[in-house]
Amino acid sequence: MPTVKARPYLDETTQQDLQLRLSRIAGQVKALQSMLEKHESCNDILVQLAAVKSALNQVTIKLLEGHLESCVARCLQEGDERELQELKDALSLVLRRS
Repeated sequence: MPTVKARPYLDETTQQDLQLRLSRIAGQVKALQSMLEKHESCNDILVQLAAVKSALNQVTIKLLEGHLESCVARCLQEGDERELQELKDALSLVLRRS
């Protein structure tokens, strides 16, 4: 029976940090929904939307940093070309949509 190689993943600290950031963003989005329901100022809503966008960008950066440190470094050592190609594809997508 062949052994399945586990894919490298983020370290625990990075994963917890990302979960916390995403929870905060979820709270911000919920607050935005409430602001819309209450017909609050469009300017205030736009400011909050910019804050959410910035927070999501930071999550993207932190995820990429963690991925490079934990996953990609190991793939380079092991010569895992498939994993490196997946990273290139993901980076291309993120950069096109930024």
